[in-house]
Amino acid sequence: MPAPPTTPTEFAGILELVWWRLDRALDLEMIRWSAMLGALEALEHGTTAIVDHHESPSSIEGSLDVIADACAEVGVRVVCAYGVTDRHGPEGALRGLQENERFIRAGGRGLVGIHAAFTCSDETLEAAAGLANDLGVGVHVHVCEGPQDREAPERLESLASEDWLLAHCVHLPESPGLSGTIAHNPRSNLNNGVGYARPTRFDNPIVLGSDGIGAAMLEEFQIAYVCHRDFDVTASPETAWKWLENGRELVPETRSDLVTWAYDPMEPWHVAFTPAIRPLRIEVSGETVLAEGVPTRVDPEEVRAKAAEQAQRLHARL
Repeated sequence: MPAPPTTPTEFAGILELVWWRLDRALDLEMIRWSAMLGALEALEHGTTAIVDHHESPSSIEGSLDVIADACAEVGVRVVCAYGVTDRHGPEGALRGLQENERFIRAGGRGLVGIHAAFTCSDETLEAAAGLANDLGVGVHVHVCEGPQDREAPERLESLASEDWLLAHCVHLPESPGLSGTIAHNPRSNLNNGVGYARPTRFDNPIVLGSDGIGAAMLEEFQIAYVCHRDFDVTASPETAWKWLENGRELVPETRSDLVTWAYDPMEPWHVAFTPAIRPLRIEVSGETVLAEGVPTRVDPEEVRAKAAEQAQRLHARL
């Protein structure tokens, strides 16, 4: 990928010079193969459900269908959300709301997405929360990932409910008064230099996430454990393991998925210190979607080749 115009040295610059430029360059074909590759990598690492938060301001309409269809083709469940934002004006925010509504009303599994409070007006935040309430779903929103979003708790407190998913919460105060489940993303947070969230300080339910930086959730568990250990040398891996298990609450039918691992026993003290554990066989809804470590529905080499082609198109736009 070509370098940004200047090298960012803090989180706001990373957003503006890397991620937001990348988002604007996406089209539906890039999104399709990005989602396909992400789902493939998830499956190859034993992950059978993805909770996705997506933005592509130049290609909003239909983007959630593209993601859902790509994941279904691989055999991985997905909960979609389009991240509403005022970064592209009121019309861009409205189009994002409409994409969430269209997808969910048509039967798609989703949450209403909000990018973050600091890129949204109060009116947009209220509209997104109201839409989620009307649709009977929660909201998926980045909260206090960086210091720019410190005002999020007071702006979201009256809107949030228990079915909201609050991503990151690195700079969230200890008693924020915010309802919802916190998605802890330690590797992404460290990679972006925003800090460690110390999720044990919250009373909210905690789930373990990757923020899209990878799909190997056992590796995320290992990183979450050592991050916790760095903060508290008495910490046990059982705490991060519980965060990993809590993910099932977001997609309850994953409890019936059957994964046969190339390692035994699959319990926290062993997995915390064992590298490169891979699944051998995966059954989702009674169908074998991975056999002898290989996906059964798609050709991994083709997916990677197509994704590489789209990456080159993306790089050319950037």
